[in-house]
Amino acid sequence: MRGQWRISRIAVAAVTATLAVSCTVGPDFERPAAPEVEGYTPRPLPEKTNSADVTGGAAQRFVQALDIPGQWWTLFHSEPLNALIEQGLKNNPTLPAAEASLRQAWENVYAAQGAFFPTVTASFSPSRNKTATGAVTPVAASGNPFYSLYTAQVAVSYAPDVFGGTRRQVESLVATAENQRFQLEAAYLTLTSNIVAAAVQEGSLRAQIAATEEIIKVEGEALGILQKQLNLGQVAGADVAAVEATLAQAQATLPPLQKQLAVQRDLLTALIGRYPSQEPAEKFELASLKLPEELPVSLPSKLIEQRPDVRSVEAQLHAASAQIGVAVAAILPQITLTPSAGLASTQFNQMFMTPGTAFWSVVGTATQTIFDAGALLHKKRAADAAFDEAAAMYRSTVISALQSVSDTLHALQSDADTLKAAYAAERAAFKSLEIARRQLQLGAISYLGLLTTENTYQTALLALVQAQAARYADTAALFQALGGGWWNREDSAPMKAWDINFIP
Repeated sequence: MRGQWRISRIAVAAVTATLAVSCTVGPDFERPAAPEVEGYTPRPLPEKTNSADVTGGAAQRFVQALDIPGQWWTLFHSEPLNALIEQGLKNNPTLPAAEASLRQAWENVYAAQGAFFPTVTASFSPSRNKTATGAVTPVAASGNPFYSLYTAQVAVSYAPDVFGGTRRQVESLVATAENQRFQLEAAYLTLTSNIVAAAVQEGSLRAQIAATEEIIKVEGEALGILQKQLNLGQVAGADVAAVEATLAQAQATLPPLQKQLAVQRDLLTALIGRYPSQEPAEKFELASLKLPEELPVSLPSKLIEQRPDVRSVEAQLHAASAQIGVAVAAILPQITLTPSAGLASTQFNQMFMTPGTAFWSVVGTATQTIFDAGALLHKKRAADAAFDEAAAMYRSTVISALQSVSDTLHALQSDADTLKAAYAAERAAFKSLEIARRQLQLGAISYLGLLTTENTYQTALLALVQAQAARYADTAALFQALGGGWWNREDSAPMKAWDINFIP
């Protein structure tokens, strides 16, 4: 037994000495520098947008470095919207799928960490044997050709991480897990943003339907006036027919809007993880949503910390960097230590008590590839190319992230200007229509003049509704473009790489 303890001490000493002189080949990852820009637009942003005295017409202020709440959709002050998003977060299958991918990634990390430790196996092998006495002397001390042999053995296999290939592999897997973590955050942000956008679109469609019904009502009243005038002989039948055609055209625009609304309801139902027949009770009107008046504008250097897609690509870049070290380590000598010890006896009850039953061996192996037709070299070059690809993809993602914020900021300013102009146009068109209707009753204008003013009002009213919806939609798009406040989430603490016991 003392011999077994001696070999164990020798193995532990060898492992310790190997780790003491080991190194880690390959580049050490450094996070890319933040973009050297201060803003998103060529000219400074205005302090606030224009305003209009209509639903969704409040002026919005751009606030530098304003933090984003994790539940940013609550800024719209809509209980139905909050309830719908809560249902979506509980029931939509994309989040459990992303969470499962994240768990899988961390389990791969834990599995790879096992390579830092020796692999120990135990075996017990009983056998019944007969000696060929015509050729050899019986093995058993009793001279009996029949004997049993019991062998118990413990074997240890250990590959010291002399050049850090295993550490680089674990580092790459940790980065892959980080990538999956941010994929989960991106799925969370995409789901909540899609629900908000769908709710806004539903409100827009309901408003367009209401506007179309109002137009149909107005044109129906105008038709009633003309029919009275026709009965009095003041207008021709052709004039009434023309107005009837215009009314029919307005009525024909209503079913497509109702179809779009039904499709939108199906989308909302799917987003909250239900089947089409399980439509939610919540319904949305633009008037039920409050437009957030303070809009955050993060610095570009902060944006790359906040955007899940940027952080995800950064993690991919880190994984690619570590894989270079893995490829370099594969070119260098591979060292393996394999000590084993055991007991063997022809009598099981004497295995642990009888002297001379113990055996052991220590095997050290160093393997260096001499010729492989350049396979390992090309794998290393492939790892370098993969890193270059990941670096280019990272830069492309950062540019796209800044572009999306810039586009949204431009859109918000344009939306405010458009809504102000659309509201003024709608008010003017409505006044013109009121005047035309009174003039028609007095016979001061022809039906053609009324049709012109009706068409103008119809166009202005629908443009006003669409301008209102655009402000809500682009406000939600800004929160999404800035990262969605995942770092302030209260419903789930994001998993971090340092949550695991990384073994260097």
